[in-house]
Amino acid sequence: MVLQLKIDSDIFSYLSHLPNFVYNLIILLISVAFAFLLKAIFYSLTSYYRKHEHFSFLRSMVLHLSKPLNFFLPLVSINSFSNLMKLSKIESDILDKAIEIGLIISFSYILINLIRVIQDFFISTYDLKKENNLKERKIRTQLQFLKKFLVALILVLTVAAILFSFDGMRKIGTGLLTSVGIGGIIIGFAAQKSLGNLLAGFQIAFTQPIRIDDVLVVEGEWGKVEEITLTYVVIQIWDQRRLILPITYFIEKPFQNWTRISAEILGTVFLYVDYTLPLADLRKEYDRLIDNHPLWDKKVKVIQVTDSKETVMEVRILLSANNSSDAFDLRCDIREGLITFIQKNYPNSLPRTRSEFIGNKENGFLKS
Repeated sequence: MVLQLKIDSDIFSYLSHLPNFVYNLIILLISVAFAFLLKAIFYSLTSYYRKHEHFSFLRSMVLHLSKPLNFFLPLVSINSFSNLMKLSKIESDILDKAIEIGLIISFSYILINLIRVIQDFFISTYDLKKENNLKERKIRTQLQFLKKFLVALILVLTVAAILFSFDGMRKIGTGLLTSVGIGGIIIGFAAQKSLGNLLAGFQIAFTQPIRIDDVLVVEGEWGKVEEITLTYVVIQIWDQRRLILPITYFIEKPFQNWTRISAEILGTVFLYVDYTLPLADLRKEYDRLIDNHPLWDKKVKVIQVTDSKETVMEVRILLSANNSSDAFDLRCDIREGLITFIQKNYPNSLPRTRSEFIGNKENGFLKS
């Protein structure tokens, strides 16, 4: 023990005789190395949880806090070792201010990633892959909006904390508070559009005319709600295009929401056939096709003549499915099956144009 203390004393004595810049650089490197040693120990102790595929708070925290700790731990370590450095008053003040700002930024980074940990919990609890996912879509919509709002709030508070850490900015802030009335009016006029978007976002998040994964028909396009941000909504169109709309659109303009209450939906198929088609046989074929179809939800199957035109009669086939995608595929299959049935068994009952010919007594020519 005595020998160890003597060696440590000799090392410190040797370092103290080095130039200040070299000495401070060595202390800085030692502090950073110590921080990453702590990070490596923590990482090795939690390696077991990183391999798990299922959610756990510890696994999520390890995954999301790994990067923020790369900044936070070295700053804490440098702050602890800074007393050993040989610094002038000005240099010490600059280092302290840099560490203070770095800690503010890294702490806000940690808070943002803690929000992501909570998001992982809700995503694992409320899975959108369920067949009846109305409750899950409701929670996930609120979660996505709140996450973006909290991240924006943390960033604003971080910038404010950095600015107010300077005495000059603090005085400016105090002066601004005395004129907050005039400033509030000016900011209100300048930012009324942004505030309108923010309030519309809150309204959508909690009244929920739309939710994540809702099926909408908007601007003549059919698609699903992919993302809701503080200012706009992303609609994934069926052909993989993206329709970007301001969030206020869904407060101010009408649109169709096919999954507002549930994902279940009715679909229609229209056939235009000749009056000679026997409807009883068509109904039997429809029953055969839909009873054996895996996309039918066993609730609605109706076939009716809904109109009679000059040359054809309109037959409407009504069916139901668990969601809009299944309903579309089911409609296509039923339409194709019934047309094939008519082609094979009653080809003369397909739509056709009739003409009546009347004999002409003068020249014997038939006149239509």
